[in-house]
Parts: sequence; C-alpha cells; structure tokens
Amino acid sequence: MLKCCSYDVVCQEIPDEITLAVNISGCPNRCPGCHSPWLWEDEGEALTEDLLSSLMDRYASAVTCFCFMGGDADPSEVERLARWIRGAYPHLKTAWYSGRESLPGGFDLNVLDFLKLGPYKAELGALKSPSTNQALYRVMQDCVLQKIQF
Repeated sequence: MLKCCSYDVVCQEIPDEITLAVNISGCPNRCPGCHSPWLWEDEGEALTEDLLSSLMDRYASAVTCFCFMGGDADPSEVERLARWIRGAYPHLKTAWYSGRESLPGGFDLNVLDFLKLGPYKAELGALKSPSTNQALYRVMQDCVLQKIQF
C-alpha cells in the first residue's frame, strides 16, 4: 500500500506541464543527501482511488499532469493507480519519479507519459546537473523512452 505524505501543484518537475505531485512515504532507497528524508518514514494517508478522486475534484481542472513522487516500495501499486487515473481522468498525463536504477520487471509503461529513474547521488548532482546519473524520459509510442534534455 502506498501512502500520501503530502502533495502540491508544481511547475518544474515535468517540463511544460502543471503537475499535481504527490509525495509518497516509505521510500526504501534512502539515498545519502536525499532532499526529502521525511519520505523514508511510513506515514501519511493511504493512497486510494477515493483519495485520488478527492484530490482530482480540487485540482484536475488546474493541472495537466499527475506525478507519483516515489512509490518504489510498491511499483505494482504505482502502475495500478496510474492506470486508474488514465481511465478516470483521460485528459491528464501521468508521471512517476522513481529512485530506482531501472524500471522494475513487468512494469507496464503504457500507463505513464513520463518516467524519472535514478537514485540521488550528491557527487553527481540532481536531475538538471550535466553530470547527474538521473534521467527523465518521455514515454513514446510502443513504450520507447525518449530522454528529456535540460
């Protein structure tokens, strides 16, 4: 089960999108230098269709994308909820910020429009650093990943 620790409407996580970013607690990665160590704890409200509906009632007309910020402890639940969002709110794009090195086996990329992979490594910098190990991808037709350059 995923838990929502907090959320916000943001404009920098996904290029050219106004994004409802939901911070998911229980992160198993525990990257040294993490900018959100409070997300390591298992706290918050269960991220269910009811909670998503409540958030969407407030924000769906103001945003163009929904982003799971974390969820690495249960990728199958990220996939399931992204599929639900696609069905219930087809005008929204979906994204997942994962700290994993690679996509979990069997994950259906058809539920996402964007995917960020890579743990934070302070010595390499964050996503927009030229030396970063992290990458943000646009999920293209046939699940081809196109790297987004910053």
